[in-house]
Amino acid sequence: MKDGKKNALFEPIARTIRSIAWTAGTLCLISVTQSAVAMPLTVPQIQTATTNTLRYECRGGSALTVQYMNTKNKQSFALLTVDGRKMLFVNVLAASGAKYVGDHYTWWTKGPEGSLTDDTADPKAPPMLAECKTGS
Repeated sequence: MKDGKKNALFEPIARTIRSIAWTAGTLCLISVTQSAVAMPLTVPQIQTATTNTLRYECRGGSALTVQYMNTKNKQSFALLTVDGRKMLFVNVLAASGAKYVGDHYTWWTKGPEGSLTDDTADPKAPPMLAECKTGS
């Protein structure tokens, strides 16, 4: 068989394979994109009673926005962004003020001030965010 006839025979097959590969790649990309979309966190058994959003100005010029949520069953949560990740912190027992823990971080407030620490850092290390103050 001459090369021209061979190419004419295999070219439709090659086009079909390229088309299938392109379609499969597109479907994979769509699948990854869809799974990256965050779903809202809902826990129907725990109902929010109140929410309050405060903006803090911290030493060094950093700013932090914290959304506090109190639930009808008397739990408290704080939603804040740490190192680019939105995180849910849970209120835990504190000697004074309000202490919230999420992953290995602690957000501790007393009155209009707060600080954010990394609990895996050296105990002598300064807080990640210190002297955070809000006017509210």
